[in-house]
Amino acid sequence: MLNADPAASDTAGHTTEPEAALVTPTASPAAEPGPAAAPRGARARVSGVQLAIAVVGLMAGGALFLSGYSLGRQAETTPGTPGSEQQAFVPFWDAYRAITEQYAGGAVDRKAVIQGAIGGMIQALGDPFSSYLTSEDYKKSLQGIAGQFEGVGAQIGGRKSDGSGAACSPLGPECQMVILAPTEGAPADKAGLKAADIVTEIDGVSVNGSTVDEAVAKVRGPKGTTVVLTITRKGAAPVQISIVRDVITQQEVISRSLAGGQVGYIRITGFSDNAANDFARVLADDVRSGQRKIVVDLRGNLGGFVTAARKIASQFIGSGPIYWQEDSKGNQVASMAETNGAATDAGIGVVVLIDKNSASASEIVAGALQDTRRATLVGQTSYGKGTIQEWQPLPNDTGGFRLTIAKWLTPDKHWIHRTGLTPDVAVEVPQSTAPDQDPVLDKALEVLGAPSATVAQLAA
Repeated sequence: MLNADPAASDTAGHTTEPEAALVTPTASPAAEPGPAAAPRGARARVSGVQLAIAVVGLMAGGALFLSGYSLGRQAETTPGTPGSEQQAFVPFWDAYRAITEQYAGGAVDRKAVIQGAIGGMIQALGDPFSSYLTSEDYKKSLQGIAGQFEGVGAQIGGRKSDGSGAACSPLGPECQMVILAPTEGAPADKAGLKAADIVTEIDGVSVNGSTVDEAVAKVRGPKGTTVVLTITRKGAAPVQISIVRDVITQQEVISRSLAGGQVGYIRITGFSDNAANDFARVLADDVRSGQRKIVVDLRGNLGGFVTAARKIASQFIGSGPIYWQEDSKGNQVASMAETNGAATDAGIGVVVLIDKNSASASEIVAGALQDTRRATLVGQTSYGKGTIQEWQPLPNDTGGFRLTIAKWLTPDKHWIHRTGLTPDVAVEVPQSTAPDQDPVLDKALEVLGAPSATVAQLAA
């Protein structure tokens, strides 16, 4: 989402202005004096010429009529197809008409056929961040981005089974549905779901062949209903976990005071508009209380709205671009810092924590603070998602889709897609790390010149 991605941008619908019709007015010729009398033969020859012209005119008019009729018939059978693309769309319309007019296996659900065609077009792009969603799934996805939804409370993504951690879709033998992080205290967490669990079935049905968005939509559902997830863990046999869904209100901003009040710690779990406002308020409170050292924790944050990322980064950067947006034609537009940030004073030390699941909007913030030398990045190389998606609803209750419509670049115009951000201070976290230890946070506090903290302090 800049959604689960990762990544999401603001929801926007598109309207198309109608093209102006090209109309050639018919001018009436000016009245002219009648011709002088002519000899009989000459008059006959003139009549013959006029007759020939009239016949040619009739033929031309008929050709135009037939041509117009043909174009009209073509437009009727290929509605919405631009004239310049008629030839390219012949196979599509031939297939559609064959299905709707000749299929003998039962009644044809035209809406389902159209939705399948749209989904196929987007899937053909091979972009794991662009996808088609049915009307119900589209609404559920927008609810998730907004910070409240009905479900189990877990971040879920598609990850390649080769161990690279790269995003993928649709799901299958080479693309696994992975639990990235259960939300603390949510039904998934209480039921025992853990990070790195691989989901193979939802309610007894294999996830293979589904897009990540389709699978996530099946996990979500009304409060009080139950979903059964079949999961595998490294070195263990598959198990089934029953989870009762609930209303999940994401706590996207979590703040603590560490090191005896010397350090303000703020963790961001999502990038909704509410998260940006909450972050600005919490940070301002920290600064007013006299804290001059801030830790911003973006670990495990898959992203959200780019507008929220700009507002959060602007709390530390007083001017200049937060990121650049590059469209499909290569045009670049700077997204400038907002004014009146709470911690733009260079005397306030800032450390940002990142890991391999810090993606999209998280990387916009981290990249902006790194390029402007406003913060030190500590942790692991980030995920590497340098594209922006736009959510577009479709008419006639046919759902909607999210489509990659731009790249984003850091203030210094680095494109981090598939490479990620390299931390200034790298910290490897051993698998044997005890639950009450956090070596990445310890290193951040060391960079700030403050005493180390325990996980217990974060949970206090």
